[in-house]
Parts: sequence; C-alpha cells; structure tokens
Amino acid sequence: MNGHVDDSRRALLEFRVGSTPSEQSTPVTAWIDTAFDGFLVFSKSLIESLELDQEAAAEAVLADGSRVTLESHVCYVDWFGEVVAAQVIANEGKLPLLGTELLASRRLVVDYANGSVSVT
Repeated sequence: MNGHVDDSRRALLEFRVGSTPSEQSTPVTAWIDTAFDGFLVFSKSLIESLELDQEAAAEAVLADGSRVTLESHVCYVDWFGEVVAAQVIANEGKLPLLGTELLASRRLVVDYANGSVSVT
C-alpha cells in the first residue's frame, strides 16, 4: 500500500472504509500518527457522512497528559485485501488519523526525500 508525503511533511495513506463489512467502501486519506496507539480518528462530520455506528465511549490520555472521554465508533477497513473491524475515535480535527494498531504487523517506510510512503 502506497501513500505520499504532502507539502506540510505529513505522511498520508489512502484506504477504503465502510459502515458494514459488506458495504461499498469509501476512500479516506489519513495522516499516519505513530504516537497514536489506536486504530483511527475521524472528524464527527466524516463519521456522520459514513454513517458509522457508535460503539461506546473510550477514555484516552492526550499528548499533554490530560485524560478525556471520547466517542467511539466502528468501521470496516479494506486492509491488504481483508476487511478489518476498526475502532474510530471522534474528534474535530481536519485530517483523519491512522494509528499504530493497524500498522502493528506491517512495515512502514516514509521517504521524505522522495515524498513517498509505503506500508507492507
């Protein structure tokens, strides 16, 4: 799976998500966030447009050490030819985030010189 580095030096990867395992999936481009140990973070508006079901609330520790309770949803990701259920945390950010939970069994290479991203 290949992505790119944008002009702000963000490593971006496009993948497909759906609200059910069998639904026609929608492409989403996410910023790879290796400091986030969850699956995905989407804006509330993206969650609404994808019609994702809410799971529960999840407690999280932010980078500044503060604890917050976040809404949790579920989506289904086309990940290397398999449909994987993934937890989605709701926020107000502009770009979706992809965390290390999806990357755990993969190899991530970000080549800033060439502007390329590779996940294998």
